Amino acid sequence: MHGYGPMPQQPTTPRPSPATLTTVRVILVALTVLSCGLLGWAPMLRLAIVTRRPRDWFLLVVVLALNIGLFAFIMATPDDPDQMSDAAALFMMLWILGLLAGVITYYLYAEIRHYNALGAPAPYGTPVHPVPPLPYQQQHLAPHQQHQQPQQHQPQPQQHQQPNPYTAPTTPPTPAPAPRRLDQVRAELDELSDYLRKENNDSRDGEGR
Repeated sequence: MHGYGPMPQQPTTPRPSPATLTTVRVILVALTVLSCGLLGWAPMLRLAIVTRRPRDWFLLVVVLALNIGLFAFIMATPDDPDQMSDAAALFMMLWILGLLAGVITYYLYAEIRHYNALGAPAPYGTPVHPVPPLPYQQQHLAPHQQHQQPQQHQPQPQQHQQPNPYTAPTTPPTPAPAPRRLDQVRAELDELSDYLRKENNDSRDGEGR
């Protein structure tokens, strides 16, 4: 029974480097040419394994049957080339050339197209982007998310504090009256200045007499 969680992603086969692909293609093409088409099944086998398409597996079987037929035809011909008829030699030559051209052309075309569809190889350390869920998963996730969203985004009512009727309101403290010391000092200074002024006037009057 499947849950609502995301399904695990299937690991994808990393694309080989361009140097590796070129080396493998050169080796397989060289084997096919040097064997006069008798090893034409080798590149077709690699192509079927890489693409995993039914058509490529079917073509592998066809090429393998042609290789077996060509090998049987070569074994049935006489060892002396002079004893072989021109028709048999021409037929065998066309068989070999057709097999070589067909296998090499289709193998290179199909493999290059397959790896171009995969895109360029990602550099080391590049983060892998998550694969979006399938439509089947979206249909099952949507109702579950709709039930969770009201619970997550539901605003909580604010709680207002009610005043306590048993506690008396506190009045702010009244500022203390300013001291009158400053006024008293000022009055004393005025009296002292008047007294000194009077003494000075009296001394001046005494000297004048």
